[in-house]
Amino acid sequence: MLTPATRHRDFPALDSMTYFNTAAESIPPLCVGEALQAYWQDKLRGMKGRDFHFKQVEECREVAARMISLKPAEVSFCSCSSEAYNLLATALNLQPTDEVVVTDLDFPAGATPWLAASTRPQTRVWQAAQGELRVEDLVPLLNARTQLVQVSLVSFYNGHRLAWVPFRDAVRRLAPNALISVDVTQALGRVVLDCADADCLISSTHKWTLAVHGGCVVGIPERAAARLTTHAGGWFHLRNAFEADRFQRADTKSGAASFSVGMPNFAAIYALNAALRYVEGVGVEAISRHADPLVAKVHASLLELGLKPMAPAQPTNPTGILAFLHPNTAGIFAALDKENIHVMHHAGRIRVAVAGYNTAEDVGRLLDVLGKAVK
Repeated sequence: MLTPATRHRDFPALDSMTYFNTAAESIPPLCVGEALQAYWQDKLRGMKGRDFHFKQVEECREVAARMISLKPAEVSFCSCSSEAYNLLATALNLQPTDEVVVTDLDFPAGATPWLAASTRPQTRVWQAAQGELRVEDLVPLLNARTQLVQVSLVSFYNGHRLAWVPFRDAVRRLAPNALISVDVTQALGRVVLDCADADCLISSTHKWTLAVHGGCVVGIPERAAARLTTHAGGWFHLRNAFEADRFQRADTKSGAASFSVGMPNFAAIYALNAALRYVEGVGVEAISRHADPLVAKVHASLLELGLKPMAPAQPTNPTGILAFLHPNTAGIFAALDKENIHVMHHAGRIRVAVAGYNTAEDVGRLLDVLGKAVK
């Protein structure tokens, strides 16, 4: 996918380290740094710089829409996924008799707004069995009171990828009033998405999309816009922010546009526009074709070392994340860190993230040091 020359050109930081932590923080290509510098030059224009800023917003909206298979008008931006989910909670305005389903493989941003709401709905947890979410365990949780089912397409915790079609069909059949919200943070830019028919898609921007902090993509199809319009103060998402009646009423734009409540984080938008276009130019399918065999190699080697991956193998539907537990993960992490091999270590769990810029040589180095550390 990347030749040694293009990898060195676009990701020179990788020359000095072996990096398997993209699920936490990506290494952006140099074009992202150039985009941030372009933002700075435009900012120096003062007010006239806004013409360039807003042009970047619309360009970014177009490429983001292509990446998640929606129309540009169905895409907007927040500052982070936590902001997006809290705004989603205002749109739903759930009551104590309403029910929300979340999973125990979800990131806290998507699972906790319903627990922190001033008027709390009943939150039901779809629990994973042996590292995977099984539709038969979801079925008893769904009913006419279910208003939202919140999932991650790929789990940050163990890399499990949700079987989208049977999940979606079960929700539509058994919970006719429910909206489906999906966090694609650990999928966008790494795997081909199959969830464009969700009612809400949310992704942070500093992981597989190869951009920086301070951004979040929000996608809401037009058919769900009326139900998913936020009830939040601000100005950028209002039609009448500076009209004569602005202190009598707030005329909120519908759907995705309602999630951009204030001035866009232009620096993050410049970065995201460049990053998504870089990923699009390479092609997510090409990224998967390159990286998935590397994931399979790591998975098989973990088993050979007696390290059981926390999610079952998915040879037909792989992701970029593998995770495992071990009594001495601290020691294993220290051995990897000593050799400048970057992985995630948290709460007795080591998580390995294999990206498009990783190579077979990277994997060989990882497995060599890992094997010695385990022994």
